Amino acid sequence: MTTYGDDTEIRQILTAAGDTWAVVGLSDNPERAAYRVAEKLRRIGKRVVPVHPKAGSVHGEQGYASLADIPFPVDVVNVFVNSTLAGGIADQAVAIGAKAVWFQLDVMDEAAYDRTREAGLLMVMDRSAGREITRLGLG
Repeated sequence: MTTYGDDTEIRQILTAAGDTWAVVGLSDNPERAAYRVAEKLRRIGKRVVPVHPKAGSVHGEQGYASLADIPFPVDVVNVFVNSTLAGGIADQAVAIGAKAVWFQLDVMDEAAYDRTREAGLLMVMDRSAGREITRLGLG
């Protein structure tokens, strides 16, 4: 099995890449994994910005329809969308100057992974940020 992001990179994204996380696919549905991971990110001090076509507010934070609509810098882009859309989101993360991209469990696009890393961003793919926070004892 190929690993897309080792413990050092995972820890770096979670602790040192920055505190503003855009969560693509985050809605106000508490049954969704994105909602639960966003809660966990908030507990460890991250600002979680929802990115969803409906652009609703979640956890008290204004939502935006796309990464390009966010009017302030974003450090990490956490992706909870279908793999067929993920590569485009990674390219948008590069375009807005994010420092890292995180594709959640089962979100896979190897070409996007390679492009993102070649652009100089940290990148993790097919891993749960929520589970990694717990596994690494961060929160």
